[in-house]
Amino acid sequence: MTSQKSSSVSPSSYAAAIEERLTESIRTKERVRAGLIPVMEQATRLMIEALEQGSKIFFFGNGGSAADSQHLAAELVGKMFIEGRRALPAIALTTDSSNLTALGNDFGFETVFSRQIEALGKPGDVAIGITTSGQSPNVLAAVTTARKMGLKTIGFIGKDGGKLKGLVDIAIIVPSDSTQRIQESHITIGQIICELIEAHFAR
Repeated sequence: MTSQKSSSVSPSSYAAAIEERLTESIRTKERVRAGLIPVMEQATRLMIEALEQGSKIFFFGNGGSAADSQHLAAELVGKMFIEGRRALPAIALTTDSSNLTALGNDFGFETVFSRQIEALGKPGDVAIGITTSGQSPNVLAAVTTARKMGLKTIGFIGKDGGKLKGLVDIAIIVPSDSTQRIQESHITIGQIICELIEAHFAR
């Protein structure tokens, strides 16, 4: 498992630092390939089944994981590379600034995703929480609410999986302790899954 690197790098050694981090990123993805293909397949099949039944996919996370949520939702609503397939219902719960600030102010930041799940989620929908540590309180709260409401749940996680791995139906745990390498692998995993979903619905 890769470890978090110090951000202190001498200007004279930038090239070596770049090579080191690229190598670390490649090795992390090699571990993803070696260990995560079965759970990636399970997640793909779960999402396809939900979409076939008219259900929705929710993505949520903080910081870089919020950006990943928006990126992956856009891949499903829009397209990746196949023209003519129908739009697929995917929602990033990270984009509505009025909701996020009102919920954070009135109920507390831990509720900013769970309250939206409560409002928008239906049994059969899929809630995908993205957190490199598996410990983000608002992601844990949203997944807990989703399970109570009958949604299926997937976690994009890293490190040891944290608390989230025990809450979700499918835990995709990137084998690394480096936040950066985990985030790089999360978007790779997510785009592969979205590509397979698109191919399915383009048939």
